[in-house]
Amino acid sequence: GDWLVAMISGIATAMAMIPEELPVILTLFFALGAWRMSKERVLTRRSAVIETLGSATAICVDKTGTLTMNQMSVDSLILGDAQHQLAAGEPDQQFAQLVRFGQLATPRDSFDPVDRSFISLKPLEAELELVREYPLTPELMAMTLVWQDNGQLLVATKGAPEAVAKLCGYSDEQIRGLTAEVTKAANTGRRIIAVAMAKYSDSQQLPDTQQDLKLEFLGMVSLRDQIRPGVPEAVAECHEAGIRVIMITGDFIGTARAIASEIGIENGSYLTGSELDSLSDQELAIRVRDVSVCARMTPGHKLRLISALKANNEVVAMTGDGVNDAPALKRADISIAMGMRGTDVAREASHLIITDDDFSSIVAGVKRGRSIYEALRKAVAYVIAVHVPLMGMALIPVMSQDLPLILLPAMVAFVEMVIDPACTVIFQAEQPEPNIMRRKPRPIQQKLLNLGTLWIALSQGLVVLVFVAAQYFYLVAAGRVEIEVRSMTLALMIVANFALIMVNRSWSLGMIRTIRERKNASVKWVIGIAAALLIVLVEVPVVAAAFELGRLSVTDWVQVIVLGFLSVLWFDLYKRIQNRRRSQLPVAALT
Repeated sequence: GDWLVAMISGIATAMAMIPEELPVILTLFFALGAWRMSKERVLTRRSAVIETLGSATAICVDKTGTLTMNQMSVDSLILGDAQHQLAAGEPDQQFAQLVRFGQLATPRDSFDPVDRSFISLKPLEAELELVREYPLTPELMAMTLVWQDNGQLLVATKGAPEAVAKLCGYSDEQIRGLTAEVTKAANTGRRIIAVAMAKYSDSQQLPDTQQDLKLEFLGMVSLRDQIRPGVPEAVAECHEAGIRVIMITGDFIGTARAIASEIGIENGSYLTGSELDSLSDQELAIRVRDVSVCARMTPGHKLRLISALKANNEVVAMTGDGVNDAPALKRADISIAMGMRGTDVAREASHLIITDDDFSSIVAGVKRGRSIYEALRKAVAYVIAVHVPLMGMALIPVMSQDLPLILLPAMVAFVEMVIDPACTVIFQAEQPEPNIMRRKPRPIQQKLLNLGTLWIALSQGLVVLVFVAAQYFYLVAAGRVEIEVRSMTLALMIVANFALIMVNRSWSLGMIRTIRERKNASVKWVIGIAAALLIVLVEVPVVAAAFELGRLSVTDWVQVIVLGFLSVLWFDLYKRIQNRRRSQLPVAALT
């Protein structure tokens, strides 16, 4: 027919078909999501990890400082069969040498909580000259400091009891006896550090390695670190969400198991560093399938552990704070550095930084990551749903010259003035779904727009199109003038748009319940402003004439509002059926 009408129809159709909101959604949702996560003490260094958080199946977390307070205090001194609880007062003279050499084995400028607990035992003696240091290594978990004092060298060693016992020349039988004592103390959640000593004259040559020192075993020190408040609840939330929590520590296995039991990590087996060393990569991949506690671990062990978990197709999150943790952090799917005690190298290698070093913040970050992905999925589905009736009503009138043209380019632009704010403001500000942490992790290969989401989006859009087209043909058949048909069709599309926003705010709660229970201040602003603009567009004569629209009667408005909300009520029924079906599934199928 008319070339001008054809061109206008073509422009309107093109505008209606192109979902130009998608780049805005993808950009702003991740940016605003990172900002919201920062409010929960989780800094996002790489925004793409927000999507990965919803797929995490395992969290490998350091015990000290993350699950516990990282505020070590000496609980008791153990000297053979004698034991002194520090809560009972100052130790007897027989423990003086144990305390002294425990302090001498501690660097004076250390910020390590274990070292600080030794330094706080008693006032430091006069400053001695440090002659030599034998550092702790992954192969030997003990350190030695050598001091010069009045013509002699004082050698002070502290570390893991089994390592110190070997340095003191204990036989296998003696080490087994010592291990039994350590196990008994560690089973109460205490960390056990052994102390040894030696004395050399100035003229004697110090050996090159700790193994060649002639040490005397002095005794052991029991330390206690309190569990962080909220950690047991956070661990339980992870288990409910189908996420394994694997505790990693350099402590003795007994201490690790006691702490694990206290915070609720009791649903798996235990692995030590020595056991890990004896396994091949294939054997380790099988072994870690049910491991929940890893003790006596070094940074090298962590790297192998992460690799083994990934070999089982786990999506692994890992915490780290030291320089040596960087390789394992790089290997993890989601790397998490500690903001308070983490090194610059660890932070640079990480996707996320936890500013308070608290495990509960990690769980809050996972929950926020899941909710951001869910909101992103709803927004994309909403965009597709809205564009279906837009495209349909742009095409239907051009099929016959007898049908009035409805969607002029200005009309499409007005509708999309509602779509863009709704996507970028309303959906990203929505609260997490009530059951967001009761779902199993999302498969890592699952696409944002999968068949299920696409089906929901197209179904919503097609149903709205059916209602809008039905009203359109009814009005044409009833002989209403073109400007009234255009006004009522535009009004119905806007109201149906409002209804789509309301029904898609939650995919588990009904529309009325969502309005009543979930607060989102942006909803009233977006819908209120859009509704006011629609009324001005239709009811103000000058504006209506400019847009080739006509005024609507009260009956017309009631019809538009009723039809607009009826067009989405089926989705509320669908959500109720889905909720009922989920409630009948066994717990194992959900988590």
